[in-house]
Amino acid sequence: MTSTKNPPHHVGVIGGDGIGPEVTAQALRVLEAAGLQMELTHYDLGAARFLRDGTVLPDETMAEWRGLDALLLGAVGDPAPGQAAPAGLVERGILLRMRFELDMYVNYRPFRLPPTVNFEVIRENTEGTYAGEGGFLRKNTPNEIATQGSVNTRHGVERCIRYSFEQAANSERHHLTLVHKKNVLTFAGDLWQRAFDEVAVEYPQVETAYQHVDAACIHFVERPEIYDVVVTDNLFGDILTDLAGAVAGGVAYAASANLNPDRTGPSMFEPVHGTAPDIAGKNIANPIAAVISAGLMAGFLGETEVAEAIEIATADPRRYVGSTSEIGDALVAAVTR
Repeated sequence: MTSTKNPPHHVGVIGGDGIGPEVTAQALRVLEAAGLQMELTHYDLGAARFLRDGTVLPDETMAEWRGLDALLLGAVGDPAPGQAAPAGLVERGILLRMRFELDMYVNYRPFRLPPTVNFEVIRENTEGTYAGEGGFLRKNTPNEIATQGSVNTRHGVERCIRYSFEQAANSERHHLTLVHKKNVLTFAGDLWQRAFDEVAVEYPQVETAYQHVDAACIHFVERPEIYDVVVTDNLFGDILTDLAGAVAGGVAYAASANLNPDRTGPSMFEPVHGTAPDIAGKNIANPIAAVISAGLMAGFLGETEVAEAIEIATADPRRYVGSTSEIGDALVAAVTR
C-alpha cells in the first residue's frame, strides 16, 4: 500500500510485561506495512519496571502523554512466572489512571467471527464501581464492613450513550441495545434508562432494545447474531466483553480501544489477553488482538485506508496459524497486497 501523505502521528508505545512486547512489535510491523507514518516513543512501564525500581507511572510521563496522538499498549501485569507486583497496583496505577486523567470515557470493543458474531460493545470507562467510591469500617475486626459504590453521573452516562447512538446510526443494522440491571439497581439503572430514552429521540433511525445483564450473558452465548451495538456501564461492560471475547473465538482475538472521543488527550489501544507470562519469550503468542487494536488506532487517527486494510486482513482471524513472527509475516503480506 502506498504510504499515507499525512504527517507522522506521535504514538507512545508501552510494550509492558510478558507477551506484551512481542505482540506489540508485530502490531507495529503491520501498521508500518500498511502505510501508517509514525513517530514512536517507547515507555518502559509495567510490573517488571515496578519490581525493578518501584516506578509505576511518573507524573512527567503522564504530562508527556497529553501531547501524543495515541498510545499503543501490549499488556501490564505479572511479568514472569513467580513474579508479581501487589495485586492491582500496576493496573490501577497505569490503566485506570490514564483512563481517568486522560478522559478515555469510552471503552470500545469489536467482536467479529463469521458467520454469527458481528457486534461491538461500548462500555462506560471512567465511572461506576471503578471510580473508587467506598471504604472500610472496623477493618481487620470480626465486624468489618466494606462498601464499594457505583458512581453514575448524568454527564458521564449521557456522553457514553450518545457515542453509542452515533455508532449505531452509522452501522449497517442501526440497532442499539442497552444492558443494565435496572430491576434491582433502581437508582443507577433508572439514570441509564432515562438518559438512553431521551437521547434515543434524537436518533429515530436507530432501533433500540433493553436487556438485563444476566439475560445478555445467555444471549451472548446462544444468540450473538441478534446484537449490533451494545452499551453498558463499567463493571457490566468489563464482564460482558470478556464473555464476548470467548464467544468470538478466544482472548487471542480480543481487541480494545480506550477512547477520548473529544480528543482533549490521546486515546489508548490494547489487546485484552493479559501478559501470559508462562508463554512469554517463546514466540508462540498470537498477535492478532494487538494487530486489530492497532487497526482501531489507525481508524481513530483518521487513517481509513490503513484501518480498512487491517480490518480486511483480520476479518477471519482463525485462518492465521503459526508462531508469533509467522503470523506477523502473514499479516504484513496481507496488508501490502
